[in-house]
Amino acid sequence: MSRVGKLPVEIPNGVTVTVTTDNVVTVKGPKGELAKTMHKDINIKVEENKVVVTRPSDVSQHRALHGLTRALVNNMVIGVSQGYQKTLELNGVGYKAQLKGKGLVLNLGYSHPVEIKAVEGIQYSVPETTKVIVSGIDKELVGSVAANIRVWRKPEPYKGKGIKYAGEVIRRKEGKSGK
Repeated sequence: MSRVGKLPVEIPNGVTVTVTTDNVVTVKGPKGELAKTMHKDINIKVEENKVVVTRPSDVSQHRALHGLTRALVNNMVIGVSQGYQKTLELNGVGYKAQLKGKGLVLNLGYSHPVEIKAVEGIQYSVPETTKVIVSGIDKELVGSVAANIRVWRKPEPYKGKGIKYAGEVIRRKEGKSGK
């Protein structure tokens, strides 16, 4: 039995979970609403204040989908109740970020500023000029948008310049003099 899949998902107060016959899970909460179509073979039931995910057999595909489905439902419940956020740090001379409407403008050492368009369901905030917070209710979307911002200037190992996640450790190299 899957260690992740066998655990029931607790539903906090203020959150409602509905499952249709064709396995569309809809989660509504104080921060918004998320809906996702799950695989048809996996059984999803809402019992009292818990969501229980079960699998029909021990086929390897069902075992793989069991834990995945439970994790996706759990991420949806956490998203609509608490939300998700990723913090990005800009390291480098002249690197800075600022809000422009709902989008974002980054100066990353290029000859032009980089404009990041607003994505539906994502909010940007810039508490400092070298810090960007990407937040939203969909964990997958928050991670994807943060990764797309980071691609503009990945951290390099010699000086550590670039965009990195908060708490990420960049392995530094010594350079020419490190014989």
